[in-house]
Amino acid sequence: MTPDLVVFDCDGVLVDTEGPMFEVFAKSITDHGLAVTPHQLATEFTGGTTPIMRDEAIRRGAILPEGWVEEMNTQIHARIAQGVAVFEGVLDLITALEDAGVPIYVASNGTMKRMGLSLGPSGIWDRLEGRILSRETYLAKPDPAMILHAIAQTGARPEKSFMIDDSVPGCRAGINAGVQTIGFATEGQDVRLADVGATVVNTMAAARQLILG
Repeated sequence: MTPDLVVFDCDGVLVDTEGPMFEVFAKSITDHGLAVTPHQLATEFTGGTTPIMRDEAIRRGAILPEGWVEEMNTQIHARIAQGVAVFEGVLDLITALEDAGVPIYVASNGTMKRMGLSLGPSGIWDRLEGRILSRETYLAKPDPAMILHAIAQTGARPEKSFMIDDSVPGCRAGINAGVQTIGFATEGQDVRLADVGATVVNTMAAARQLILG
């Protein structure tokens, strides 16, 4: 089956940025009075936004300064600029979809600047220019706004379209949009994504099999 549309999340699906980002977050929150580990933050906040994390950290006792979100963005951009890995199989899948004439979009709760830094070196940013969507312009996932925009732009049938995401909010966005939703689990989040209703895979090769057969 040739799908009508495939929408990828960015962090944790196209590029392995989640680990480095949560290391930055955990160090800062710990330094400001609330001891946390990168794994704890990843378990709770993968797919969320920095303001949501800030508010919850403050509720639990962290004393975060005004402008903390902006400072985190600066530190994370600097870390990602040092280089992050593209997940194995991603470039092959993108090429296969392009060869089949399948429209590809990216829908991320991250910032455009961060995606430019993480997707630029591999060429993904240039290949998908104009089809990379951010919560800076659209409502953040789990709202399906970004996916619905991609559907509207391409005329895709939801039941013939796919969303690939590594987070609960992202998979919920796919379910809410009525598309086939693949949970990409590389950090032990299999059960959480399955509970949302996603079909869980652990490799991009397995995702490709589901999408292209």
